[in-house]
This record gives sequence, structure tokens and C-alpha cells, in this order.
Amino acid sequence: MFNNDYIVLKITNIVKEITTMKKISDYLNSVKMTILSGVFLALSLALLITKNFVELSISPYLDPAWITIVISGFPLLYLAISRLVKRKWISSALLITVAMIASIIVGEVFAAGEVAFIMAIGSILEDKTVEKAKKGLNKLISLKPTTANLLLSDGITTKEINVDYVKIGQKIRIFPGEIIPLDGKIVSGNTSVNQAVMTGESLPVDKTVNDLVYCGTTNLNGSIDIEITTLSSNSSLEKMIKLIEEAETKKAPSEHIADKWATWLVPVAIAIAIIVGIVTNFTIGNENNIALIRAVTILVVFCPCALALATPTSVMAGIGQATKHGIIIKSGQVIEEMGKINCITFDKTGTLTEGKLQVSDVISFSNLSIERIIELAASLENKSEHPLAKAIVKKASLSSILNVDNFIAIPGKGIKGTIDIDYLIGNERFLKENNIILSKEQLVKVDLLRKEGKALIFLASKNELLGVIGLSDTLRKEAISMVTKLKDLNIEVVLLTGDNKLTAEYFAKMVGINKVYSDLLPEDKVSKIIELQNEGYKVSHIGDGVNDAPSFKIANVGISMGGIGSDIAVDASGITLMNDNIENIPYLCVLAKSTFRTIKFNITMSMVINFVAILLSSFGLLNPITGALVHNVGSVLVVLNAALVYNRDYIKKTSNRNN
Repeated sequence: MFNNDYIVLKITNIVKEITTMKKISDYLNSVKMTILSGVFLALSLALLITKNFVELSISPYLDPAWITIVISGFPLLYLAISRLVKRKWISSALLITVAMIASIIVGEVFAAGEVAFIMAIGSILEDKTVEKAKKGLNKLISLKPTTANLLLSDGITTKEINVDYVKIGQKIRIFPGEIIPLDGKIVSGNTSVNQAVMTGESLPVDKTVNDLVYCGTTNLNGSIDIEITTLSSNSSLEKMIKLIEEAETKKAPSEHIADKWATWLVPVAIAIAIIVGIVTNFTIGNENNIALIRAVTILVVFCPCALALATPTSVMAGIGQATKHGIIIKSGQVIEEMGKINCITFDKTGTLTEGKLQVSDVISFSNLSIERIIELAASLENKSEHPLAKAIVKKASLSSILNVDNFIAIPGKGIKGTIDIDYLIGNERFLKENNIILSKEQLVKVDLLRKEGKALIFLASKNELLGVIGLSDTLRKEAISMVTKLKDLNIEVVLLTGDNKLTAEYFAKMVGINKVYSDLLPEDKVSKIIELQNEGYKVSHIGDGVNDAPSFKIANVGISMGGIGSDIAVDASGITLMNDNIENIPYLCVLAKSTFRTIKFNITMSMVINFVAILLSSFGLLNPITGALVHNVGSVLVVLNAALVYNRDYIKKTSNRNN
């Protein structure tokens, strides 16, 4: 009987052996060792060519290709066995290993070495492509600060501590030129911040008290104190890194298909190799091992390496390309789905618009000037927390805020107060309750503002309407060109909003959207998206708020505004625009479609190459050496074609379509 200590010891030894084998495999699979492997393969080739001109009696056991087999073949063997044991997965590595061993058995040592070496080259090319695509992620990781200057209770002294120990509400000081270590709100100082890593914008952004700053961005020219709003583990930079890392681990649908094909192709390849060997033996014979060599060649060319590489390399290149422009794509499945999108639904506030109300119109119905109306309105609204009130106060200068006596706020209606005389400010219902009725001339002007979807605030004295203030959300300057580009890409554009009909239609007309649905609750948006899907559309929904999260889930692809969007919206979406730049949406569509086309082309190309190589091998037109070369040329072409996705200028390509 084995005791527990013996079992634990055996398991420990096995784990150590596996770890050691992996270290050996990783070392042999390095660029340096692969180059050495190629040198010995070149020597073997030189001997092979020399034998055709000079009689040489060198033992096969002294062939330099054996060194190549050991260096490049061991990692292949380790990969095949580890996948088979750990994952119960019959992989393409197993098929190549079988082909390599079979080549050795029939005396084709050079062919075995060539198969192993070219597989090693393919592996390095794949790693380099993935590494290049991860460049954006590596840059983000390198920007993660490890320390912060904690501001002590005296408000002057600082102490350098690890960012992980800084708590929400504590204050830190950032000096000029430093990378901001945590998300926070400025409580003291003015500066300019380079936010390119988060937003993709090259120009610095001016920041002052109460402005938010983000981890990983660079403080340029002023010393600022900030109050921490987010822990290090949940900072905006950390979220970006986690989103990209998640994207790299999630496979695309076509990648799963490739895995399944690889699993089935191994036994199919062995079966076809046996059949070709038997048929050749009966029809031609097996002189000089012709039947066996053809069977081995089938194994060499049948390996689905190019098929297995077709999707992941393209997906990684696409995700890496998007990361360069501040767009986070969470998975390979998302980028594939985005490549099929032919309809995009937009939320309005915070998406097509800035999501920030501002005073757009001021009309005087009295002898008061526009400036005086704003001054009185801002003074009355100064103590209110309502968004409309804040927009009016922002319009006035701080020096013009007057003292208000007898301040009374009536929720949902307005405010009363005394400055030089008694005033009231609020909505039209509040006016009527105070016996102030608009004249026909006044109604005409007010209705024009209403038709433009503007919110209205009325200022009145005890018995007279003094003026009206119109407030409106601000249309994003890039919204019109963005919608035009989407239409040029033959993508249907739809507006889904909770705003009233007049507001929705006004903004839709401004940007050129013809299909508009207004007064929608979150569940109504979901219903509209389902309706569009039932009509045959592949729908992507774009929004920024919590109320968009259900729409993200039901749409084929959800796109959230990462800069101003809520955490719930970002988590629910498949793509996040970290820079809130909706002008990148046409670029995203072009990138996704190009990535999807590249995947399909790579899969088709790899299967065609394999099919042709199998036919040629069956008739003896390829041997293990030439077969290995043809097979691996396919793998290299797939990797290089995928790399083009990362290097293309899709921004320029999108702009050219619109010119």
C-alpha cells in the first residue's frame, strides 16, 4: 500500500519534471536556438546536394539534421504530448510529430529536420505578430505607476507610498512631468494633461479645480493636488488593461471551428495516409519505400497549422489596431460580429450629443437686457442642484451672482426669491400657478424654441413675464460626418432615445438620421432592436448610460462611451470607445469588416493549399521535403496576411471613402 506521503512525493516529482520539460522546450524554441537549428539544417542540405556530385559515404546517424530535429523537434513533441494529456486534445502538433517520426523511419532525416525547423519558424512568426498586436497593451502596462505622493494632514508635506495603499478620499500631489498614478478630482492647482493614452487625442487638455484626471495620463506643466476617486485596482487604466487581456483569452467563433477541424483532421489525415500507402503499394509497389514515402508526405502536408493560425492572428491584429486608436474590443467574437453589422442604433444624450446642457437662447420680453436676465436667473438658481440650474449659473460670471433673500424652492416647478424685487423662475406650469399667462406673440417665439427640442426656463416678476432661457444639449461636432460615413458604408442608422418627439426629430434632422424612435424606456429600446433584428439586420447599439446596458446585451454588438459612460454600460458592452470619439465608429466598421474578410480569406487559402498539396502528394509529385515546404509556406502566408490588418491605415481609408 502507498501512503499519502509517497503519493504526494510522486506528484511533486511529476510536476517538477513537467516544469523542467517546459523550460527546456521554451529555451529550444527561442530565436537564438532556432537560428542554430537552421545552421545545422543548412549543413545537412549542403551534404545532400554534394552527394549528387561527389561520392560520400557518411553515416545517416552523422547527418547534421539530427541536431535540428532535437532543437526544433523537442518543443513540437512536448506541445503535442502536453495538449494530448492535459486537454485531451488531438492537435496539429501531434500530426506534425507523427510526420516527423515517420520521416525518420523511412530514412528522410533531412525532411524530418525541415518539418521541425519550419514549424519553429512559423511559431516565431506567430509570436512576433501577436507581440506586435499587443504593443498597445504593453504600453499601457508600462504606464502603470507604482507610487504616489500622499498629501499629509498639514496640507504641505508629502510622503511617497505604494499606489495600492492609497484610499478613496485621500489626497495626492502630482508634479509637472509626472504620470498621474490614480483617478481623481483636482482640488487645488491648474495644469494641462496629455490624455493621449486614454483618448487618442494628441492635444493636451486644460484642467482646473473639480476637473477629473485619469491614471496613466501625463501632468504637463502645473503642480496639482487631487482627491482620489477610484482605487488602484479599479482605475481607468487598469480597466483598459483588463478589458484587453480578456479580449485576448476569448476565442472567436471561427477560431472554435478551426480547433474542431484540427481535432478531426488528425485521424482523417492518418486514415488517408494509410489508404494512399496501401493503394500505392498495390498499384505501383513499394520499391524504394515509395508507398511509405507518399503516406508520410500526406501526414506532412495535411497538418492544419495554417487553418489553426487563420483566426487568432487576424483577431489579435484587429484588436491591436483598434487599441492604437483608443478602442477596446473585448473578444474575438465581438470583432467578428462587428464585421457583419449593417445597422447601428444610437442613443442621443451623451452619444450623438455631449450630454452637457448649456444655454443656447435668451429672449427678453421686457426692457431688461439679455445680460440682466442671465444675471437674475443665475442668482436665483445658484443654490439649486438641478442640471438646468447649473447650466444657467455656468453661463453667468461668478462676479455677477447677486444675493437672494426669501429663497424658496418648489420641487418640480421652480424658485421664488427677492433681489431688488420679488422674482420667480421655473417652468410654464409654475407661471400659470402664479397667474402669469403668455401672450400670442410670446407663445410664437417660445414654440420655435420648443420645436428645436430645447428645455425652457421662464423668468418673471410678480405679475410680468420678463424673459425665457432656452437650454439645449450640444451636438458633437463630429456627429454629422460620422453619420454620413456610415451611410456611405451602406449601414442603416437609427436613433433610439427617451427624449420627446420634438427633441429627437430636431437632433436627428441635424445629423441626417431618417429613422427615429422617441419617448423610449430601456425596455422599449430593447424591443426596437429585436424588431430590427427580425427584419434581418445585424445591429450594433451605441450608448453611454446605465439605461443602455439592456440594449447592449440584446444587440449583436454593444458599443459604450468609455470616457463618460457608466461602469455598468462599459461592462455590458462588447466594445468601448475610451476617447468618446464617435468619429471612430466608421473606422471601427471598416476595421472589423477587413478583419472578418481576412479571417475568411485565410481559412479558404489554408484549406485550398492543403487540398492541392494532398492531391500532389497522393500522386508522388511531392515528397516529405517539398511537402513540408509547401505546407509551411501556407502557414507563413496566413501569418503575414494577418499582420497587414495591424499595419493598414484604416482611418485614412475611411476618410477616402467619404471624399
